[in-house]
Amino acid sequence: MARMKFLCDADRCIECNACVTACKNENEVPWGINRRRVVTLDDGKPGERSVSMACMHCTDAPCAAVCPVNCFFTTADGVVSHSKDLCIGCGYCFYACPFGAPQYPRIGNFGTRGKMDKCTYCAGGPDPANTAENYAKYGADRLIEGKLPLCAEMCSTKSLLAGDGEIIAEIYKTRVATRGYGSGAWGWQTAYKETIAS
Repeated sequence: MARMKFLCDADRCIECNACVTACKNENEVPWGINRRRVVTLDDGKPGERSVSMACMHCTDAPCAAVCPVNCFFTTADGVVSHSKDLCIGCGYCFYACPFGAPQYPRIGNFGTRGKMDKCTYCAGGPDPANTAENYAKYGADRLIEGKLPLCAEMCSTKSLLAGDGEIIAEIYKTRVATRGYGSGAWGWQTAYKETIAS
């Protein structure tokens, strides 16, 4: 089975935020939560780079390692998901995640912020797929329909890639060979503990 991964090619991202908007609309993410966000480094300076950030569905997910109730699990295709029924909202996953992916749905005192929310790779949650309850908790289940996450499908420059990790790595290698340089496959080594060899 394919190992699903994300890759953001910082040499292509134009900070249009189409990925952010697509995610919010497809999953009806509540106001104040962004499962995906675009971060610009060195804004307005030479060498400026933008990257689309979300849960990278890490090979050895630090969020899962620190969760005291074991609400995180990895699916057969490598998607790191979590159960909102088991989550106690302690926030350990937020602090452990190098990408800042898990978020509280509300602002407030501890115990009033709710259960953590994060990117689901458009794979829904642990509940039976394509039910109204599953959608309300986790959003769309596009993978079961044979589709990729909408954030990557809506990326106009194809900076954000999603799908089988081996295919994504080959696409990135081809891009680097064609343009003669690469600023790096942002987050790839941190998330997947491997490099994309040229």
